[in-house]
Amino acid sequence: MKNIKIATVFYVILGMVIGGLMGFYLLKKTNEPASVNEAEHIEHKEEAASTIKEVALNEAQYTASDIVLGGFSMKNLSDVVNANGYTKLPPQNQADISVHLSGVVKTINVIEGQFVKKGQLLATLESLEYAKLQEAYLTSKSNLEFLALEYDRQKILSDENVNSKKVFQRTKSDFEIEKARFSSLQKQLSILNLGHDKNAASAMPVIASISGYITEVNVKIGSNAEVGKPLFNIVDNSKLHVDLLVYEKDLGKVKAGQNIRFTLTNQDNKEITGKVFNVSKSFENDTKSVAVHADITNNNQVLIPGMYVNALIDVGTREVKALPAEAVVKADGKEFIFILEEEHEDHEHEEADHDDAKVHSHNYEKAFHFQRIEIKTGTAQLGYVQVMLLQQIDSDTKIVLKGAYYIQSHLLKSEGGGGHQH
Repeated sequence: MKNIKIATVFYVILGMVIGGLMGFYLLKKTNEPASVNEAEHIEHKEEAASTIKEVALNEAQYTASDIVLGGFSMKNLSDVVNANGYTKLPPQNQADISVHLSGVVKTINVIEGQFVKKGQLLATLESLEYAKLQEAYLTSKSNLEFLALEYDRQKILSDENVNSKKVFQRTKSDFEIEKARFSSLQKQLSILNLGHDKNAASAMPVIASISGYITEVNVKIGSNAEVGKPLFNIVDNSKLHVDLLVYEKDLGKVKAGQNIRFTLTNQDNKEITGKVFNVSKSFENDTKSVAVHADITNNNQVLIPGMYVNALIDVGTREVKALPAEAVVKADGKEFIFILEEEHEDHEHEEADHDDAKVHSHNYEKAFHFQRIEIKTGTAQLGYVQVMLLQQIDSDTKIVLKGAYYIQSHLLKSEGGGGHQH
């Protein structure tokens, strides 16, 4: 009987142990998924918080940063032909000012870089040859007047058979010779810009043949002006165009009427536009490239001949949303842009004691809050990059086009402590 009781107690204890072990195992299996899901939720929450961040700048910081706000630009960044070239001026808009008769420089009325108009006096030269030429002109003019009268008189006498035909023919010949000489002297004086008045002068003016800027002054007071040697150089940059070199493989894509966009090497990224007006029909020198000539349509910058340019020729029409490359910042292997939130007025609360009475004051200061959002970039050309948004923003949202890295630096400071961050 005693053995039966001991066996019963043993089996009861064994059952309790097995039940306890099974309960512990089930409880552990129930708790494990909950802990894993909670960890994943926390991880996703932290990742979301790491990509959406906000930076606040006060008005002084905003002004000092030179931040530029704007929106997306529609750009053709893929259906294009890349080309390099330079600015060029047609020969019709360049002038070398020289003389047809040598002389000594008496006065110089212009300096390099000065704008002059067509017909403006640039300098004066002196020479005895000028006075002799004018003297010959005035003498010929007087002789022509006399011979004209004599010609008319001899013609009447010849018609009335008073004088012989031989005398009339000699008079007519002298008149025609003097007439030709007078016309020649008159044209010479006109070319030399010398006057036709009665007083012969020894000074000759040098006149600008086109309007433009003086680029070279090759003489000085007292120097001898030689025939055919340029005294001044003038350029008219208003007709400046661009010559682009396009290689043979892309030649079939380019034609007149296509739009071009270009930027100046070693200068800011301001885009200048133009339109192709002619494609050359021969290769340039020994290269396998052809010159493509394009007019400039928005010349708001100071351009001079010979500037090197990087250009895109639009051969298609596929446009994408693009931003300046400097609008995109990179952090933690990702790409971001900053957008401006609604302006805030941050205020500081001050409390002071005046004669045991507490005085409350509020100082309001304008603040600019910028939110960083993640994006993906695509094709980049001429300082612009294709941007694809990973979250929806309003069409009128102001995007930071310039100054994004300045804002990013403030964000890094705030992450280090002491800054404003959401």
